[in-house]
Amino acid sequence: MTDSSRRDFFKHSISFGAAALAAGSLNNLAWGAEKPGSKMKYGLVTYMWGADWDLPTLIGNLQKAKVLGVELRTTHAHGVERDLNAQQRKQVKKRFDDSPVTLVGLGSNERFDDPDPKVVQRAIRATKEFIKLSHDVGASGVKVKPNSFHKGVSHEKTIEQIGKSLNIVGAFGADYGQQIRLETHGSCSPPPIMKQIMDVADHRNVAICWNSNAPDLKGPRNTKEENLQYNFNLLADRLGATTHVRTLDWPDYPFQVLIDLMVKMDYAGWLMLEAGGAPKDRVKALAEQGELFKKMVAKSQLAL
Repeated sequence: MTDSSRRDFFKHSISFGAAALAAGSLNNLAWGAEKPGSKMKYGLVTYMWGADWDLPTLIGNLQKAKVLGVELRTTHAHGVERDLNAQQRKQVKKRFDDSPVTLVGLGSNERFDDPDPKVVQRAIRATKEFIKLSHDVGASGVKVKPNSFHKGVSHEKTIEQIGKSLNIVGAFGADYGQQIRLETHGSCSPPPIMKQIMDVADHRNVAICWNSNAPDLKGPRNTKEENLQYNFNLLADRLGATTHVRTLDWPDYPFQVLIDLMVKMDYAGWLMLEAGGAPKDRVKALAEQGELFKKMVAKSQLAL
C-alpha cells in the first residue's frame, strides 16, 4: 500500500467510524428516550376522599397508596389556610420536603364572576393571599374558578371581567412562581366558553385546569368521544400543571380517550382525583386508581 493509499484508507476509516459512532449514539438516544406521557403523574385533590385527613394522616395515606401528589383544598381538615403564620408555613413545607409526596398546589374557592365590583376585588385580594401561602408552603400554583353567569348581565361582560381579573392574579402569581389554574367549573365550564375567557386572560401564567365535566362530551360532533376530542383541542394549548378527573373507571366519561389525548401531546402535569362518594377504604381505592392510571397510560402509549 502506498503512502497515499494508506492515508486515504485511514481517512475513510475514521470518517466511517465517526459516522457509525454518531449513528449508534442517535440510536441509543432513541432507544432510551421516554415515551410520550411518561412524565404524567397521578395525584389526589382533598375533596371528599381526603377532606377529613389532617396533614400527617394525609401524607401517610398517600404514601401507603403510592399516590405521591396532592392539591390541598381550602376549608378541609389539613388546615393549610391563609391565616397560618410564617413558622407554621415553614412546618407545612418541611412535612412535604421530608416525604416523597409533592404538594402540587392549593385549591382555593375564589371566583371572579360577581356583578358587584367590590366582591370581585375581594376575590382578587384573597387569591393573592393564597398565592403567597402557596409559595411559602412549597407548592407551585393556585386553583381558582370562573364561575357563573348572572341575570341581567351579558355573557360577554362577565367573560371579559373574569379574563381581566385572571390577568391581574396571573401577573401577581408570576412574581411568586405560582401558576394560576382556572378550573373549568360552574355555568362557565363548557370548553367553548372557557376558550373565550382564556382569549381575554392571555397572561402566560394563567392556565386551564381541565375538570372532566359533562359539557366536555357535548358539541358539534356525533359521539361523546369525538366531542371530547373537539373540546379538548380548544384548550389544549393552555393546559396547566393540574387536571382533575373522577374515578377512571367511571362509565359516564371516556377517560381512556382523555388519557389518549394527553399522552399524544406528551402532557407532563398531574391527573388528580377529585371525586365524591368516598369508598369505605379510601387508601385501598386510591391505590387501585393509581394502578389503573398507569395501565391506561401504557395502553395509550402502545397505540401511538
